[in-house]
Amino acid sequence: MYNPQLETFLCVVESGSFNKAAERLYISPPAVIKQINLLEESLDLPLFVRTHRGLRLTKAGQSLYQDAKYIIQYCKDSVTRAKNAMAESGNIIRIGTSPMTPAQVLVDLWPKVQGYCPDIKFQLIPFDNTPENAREILANLGQNIDVVAGIFDETMLHLRKCAGLELSREPICCAVSVHHRLAQKDRLTVQDLYGEKLMLMRRDWSHYVDLLRDDIWKNHPQIQIVDFDFYDVGAFNQCENNNCVLMAVENWRYVHPLLKILPVDWGYTIPFGLLHSPEPSPMVAQFLKAVEKATAKEE
Repeated sequence: MYNPQLETFLCVVESGSFNKAAERLYISPPAVIKQINLLEESLDLPLFVRTHRGLRLTKAGQSLYQDAKYIIQYCKDSVTRAKNAMAESGNIIRIGTSPMTPAQVLVDLWPKVQGYCPDIKFQLIPFDNTPENAREILANLGQNIDVVAGIFDETMLHLRKCAGLELSREPICCAVSVHHRLAQKDRLTVQDLYGEKLMLMRRDWSHYVDLLRDDIWKNHPQIQIVDFDFYDVGAFNQCENNNCVLMAVENWRYVHPLLKILPVDWGYTIPFGLLHSPEPSPMVAQFLKAVEKATAKEE
């Protein structure tokens, strides 16, 4: 599924030398060096700078190191999913779940959904919420994962090459450390955020976030906006470690144990629903209709 020399490459990087990597891999140092040389030749890229002081990654090596673990794990997960697919019978909806895309809303709706399509079962597929995974999974919904629950808008759907079924409009909230001065409150006003650093996803990620951003820039310059590029646990750690305020939604209340999510009196919302393939299979289309009916019945 992938070049096994990648695992040797990772071992060399993490060990810091060919000799130490050889000890961990139970092969000779020349064998390790040969594998690295073959990998560099096949990629036509230098991965290490060899000096008398040891090894140093080139920029190409640094880039490959960041992606290699994902490549290896994704391939292993692909084999596991393929084996599961062979072993499973019946109509199964594969629901992707991560800290930023929790499947709880579907778990809660499932008894009602089954009333409309009793033959359909569901399987939770956990995945790491990384930029690489977001691109890969959302652009290929229907292959290994059928639906993912999360916030979205037309900009995001176009960017990720998927479609969305809106189930609700979620109020845009703020997350703060439990040690932050605002954590004592049950609800915030815009004025409560004066003097704070507010972390917002970069411009053009979401039309709804940009509306909030423009309002703050125009009417509340006392709030300092801090841009970031991707929602993951790292963004939540940054919020907690740097005592910032992070734009969030209530569905993320379990992402970080040291953060508290608070509603804000500013009236801004963002669509929440199911991300799916623009051309869903008949079974997934039936499931989406059932979810839509179940949600409408709740209202």
